[in-house]
Amino acid sequence: MPRGDESVRTGTRADFLIVGLGNPGAEYDGTRHNVGADAVRLVAARFGQTLRVESSLRASHATAMIGDARCLLAVPTTYMNESGAAVKPLLRRAGIETMANLIIVHDELDLDPGVVRVKVGGGLAGHNGLRSITGVLATQDYLRVRLGIGKPPSKDHGAKHVLTKVSKAARVDLDLATALAADAVEAVVAAGVEAAMGTFNAR
Repeated sequence: MPRGDESVRTGTRADFLIVGLGNPGAEYDGTRHNVGADAVRLVAARFGQTLRVESSLRASHATAMIGDARCLLAVPTTYMNESGAAVKPLLRRAGIETMANLIIVHDELDLDPGVVRVKVGGGLAGHNGLRSITGVLATQDYLRVRLGIGKPPSKDHGAKHVLTKVSKAARVDLDLATALAADAVEAVVAAGVEAAMGTFNAR
């Protein structure tokens, strides 16, 4: 159970909570740092759902059935470095008590652009969203769908690399990778994380 979570569940229980990380605001739309949020919105759209903001949860969310699993799909309305403040109440809303049913979708500097990998637990790789979630939940054992955005040309260009809108040509490739990440999310839910890793990590 996440640390300090003594409140009772509210809302309808879900089998999975799927959270896509990003920053709020139009200025961050289309940036590499928001590909996790883009992937979760795409999953919602595939199932005819639109994420709607609920201020008390500090997130926009929707519910979709993926196979036989009821999934709470969410994108925090917090900034990236405060993602944990949204994930904790979302877990309570979904009634989820095990990290095996929490999927975080996020950008990954350590993967080449367009590469998608599925992972259970592990390090934070300097990702502020993961650091916030881990700090709030006191565990790193949640599932991740990692969407590669590649490294910047130098450390001095790190913020520009993740927070600047990409070119139209790069956007095409990023959209293809976002769709692949959405596929990976569905595979984790429908087939299990081991099967999803076998499929996506071998590419």
